[in-house]
Amino acid sequence: MSFQPLAGIRVVDVTGSLAGPHCTEVLGALGADVVKVERPESGDDTRSWGPPFWDGEGTLFLAANANKRSLALRISDPRGLEALLRLANRADVFVQSLRPGLAERSGFGPDALCERNPRLVYCSIGAFGNVGPLRDAPGYDPLIQAASGIMSVTGEPEGGPVRAGASLVDYMTGMWGALGIVAALGERERTGRGAVVDTSLYETALGLMSYHLTGFVASGSMPGRLGTEFPLIVPYQAFATRDGHLMVAATNDRLFAALCAALELADTAEDPRFATNPARVENRIALRELLAARFADEPTEAWLERLGGAGVPAAPVQDVAAVVAHPQTEALAMLEPDLRALGHALSVDGERLRNRTRAPALGADTRAVLLEAGYSSEEVDALVASGVAATGNGPAR
Repeated sequence: MSFQPLAGIRVVDVTGSLAGPHCTEVLGALGADVVKVERPESGDDTRSWGPPFWDGEGTLFLAANANKRSLALRISDPRGLEALLRLANRADVFVQSLRPGLAERSGFGPDALCERNPRLVYCSIGAFGNVGPLRDAPGYDPLIQAASGIMSVTGEPEGGPVRAGASLVDYMTGMWGALGIVAALGERERTGRGAVVDTSLYETALGLMSYHLTGFVASGSMPGRLGTEFPLIVPYQAFATRDGHLMVAATNDRLFAALCAALELADTAEDPRFATNPARVENRIALRELLAARFADEPTEAWLERLGGAGVPAAPVQDVAAVVAHPQTEALAMLEPDLRALGHALSVDGERLRNRTRAPALGADTRAVLLEAGYSSEEVDALVASGVAATGNGPAR
């Protein structure tokens, strides 16, 4: 892709799991040279998360680590730490997502690195944030979905709490990290100095809960689980059809009237119980039952054609196989099977932001990265022989 605004920017990536790797993958797609630092014996934990695997690598690892070079380095060893510090001295960006306080105790916290390299943009991606009673607690996406209230509003009303099926908190936290880094790099152009960027899974999750939290503070009304429904708009949910499910979004009174006409329920739009959105929210159960009975009469495709003709937003509830095969997915060219990854949801001047390389094999770039950091070939050999570093069989490009 010709849009590579971060070309020439050097990033040291000491992250694992999903949020941090997604952040640095995006930076790499934008042109940055990203060096992923991994444990010599096993690498990022997500390499072994599965099945499914693709040629022995966990698919989550492949999905979040494109556009990187792999440096297998034992940073708990003083010789490995020295190599990491050398890399940070010449880097523009340093990203870490270790357990709270570990980077500082290990000698590569923000104060230490920014003193050595004042132009460095240092990004910490944490669990609960850098202040407060939970600042030292570890966290993963489902833990944060639980702690932030997301699970309390996800699932069917009569069921228990449900984790969202995609790692929304991880991905959004990674995007916040990338946005903060890009903004700090822009500010560096003006000031000549780097910055310390902080974001966390919990802060991201609170942002995702914004209207729920605001609504509770405003009214004292506790939000609950509504399945596919939405607390503020009715109808805004999935209905069972004769052969599947259809998501319908009638977001205003005009669209509701069009929906009723398409369903051959024109009188329903005039019913005082349903004539306005606040009235429909108040009487959602009665309206849900009425619409559900009608949607069950015909198959999904028939309803899609009818609602589409009426201008009512609707979409079938598809499984992953259907999504992969859908002409819209093909038209957007998001899938990158040759790179074992997915393209990015951004286009510039009509050109999609794509991954440049597939996720690397563990240690594939150890020798090249250490030579670039100023080590001699003999010194690299000594680090490898001692087990402080490891080399792979070449990059999985």
